[in-house]
Amino acid sequence: MKRFKFLHWLYNLLHYRSLSHNRAAYQAYNVHKPLIASISSKDFPDKTSRAWLDTGHSSHLVPTRTGYNSFPPDIQQQLLTWSDKGYLIWKGFLDNTTTDAILAEVDRLVQRGKLHPTHDQKLMFANRHSALIRNVTQDKRLTDLLGFILDKEVVPFQTINFIQGSNQRAHSDSIHMTTYPLGYLIAVWIALEDTQPDNGPLFYYPGSHRLPYLLNSDFNEGETSLLLGNKDYVDYEDRIEAQIKQQSLQPEVFLAKKGDILIWHANLIHGGMPVKDHSLTRKSMVIHYYAKDVIKYHEITERPSLLK
Repeated sequence: MKRFKFLHWLYNLLHYRSLSHNRAAYQAYNVHKPLIASISSKDFPDKTSRAWLDTGHSSHLVPTRTGYNSFPPDIQQQLLTWSDKGYLIWKGFLDNTTTDAILAEVDRLVQRGKLHPTHDQKLMFANRHSALIRNVTQDKRLTDLLGFILDKEVVPFQTINFIQGSNQRAHSDSIHMTTYPLGYLIAVWIALEDTQPDNGPLFYYPGSHRLPYLLNSDFNEGETSLLLGNKDYVDYEDRIEAQIKQQSLQPEVFLAKKGDILIWHANLIHGGMPVKDHSLTRKSMVIHYYAKDVIKYHEITERPSLLK
């Protein structure tokens, strides 16, 4: 049933107010479709990023930009390599008081029935239920840095809380949360406790963000005006795995300390290492941000994003 687009249109109609963020962007990019309609990369004339650090090189661009000198020296150095690596790490970004408060807040939301684990044990959208977590997503140090990287104002779209490692295969966030123009999503992963090799740490492939975006037309088939394509998400993961092998990409594993954050590019390939000891937790939180003035949607389901 999930292949039938009309069910998505009905759902979008019921949540129409949460689609209004796309109205101005549709006009700006000459998209002549109702806000409730399906939308995907086939509706746009190009499939390349226009982000300034993708079209130019960060080592030359960022030192000349207003605001660069306001960041800590270590972050300044990492910004210089953003175009090459597609990620940066801010060690000790949150103190123990804040991380412990987030953990306690998530526990309260679960106990009160505000958060329910998904089939893959994710706790979605805690930011919609908690002022404390919303304040973390709006931390000025963070939004200033993300806005600098994208050269646009950013808005938090969602949080995802993990109790244990995700065991997730390699993927790019842009198949799930997509923008037009491409390149205007950015993600932040926060360690709420120390990670270690046995509790399924995060892994990523430096430089993989420079590969072509893998979109529906690259792995799916059978799509019509009324039906989504007949391939499943595992087919997308298989294509990513083949791409990694073809490019001989080498992963890095992020053994984070509590309070460290990892910020990554919209197209950086990443995932979760296998959990070796299932008695261990790997408590963490991801925040996904969109640039404010672009079209926001979900490529794999062809649904416009609901932004509350």
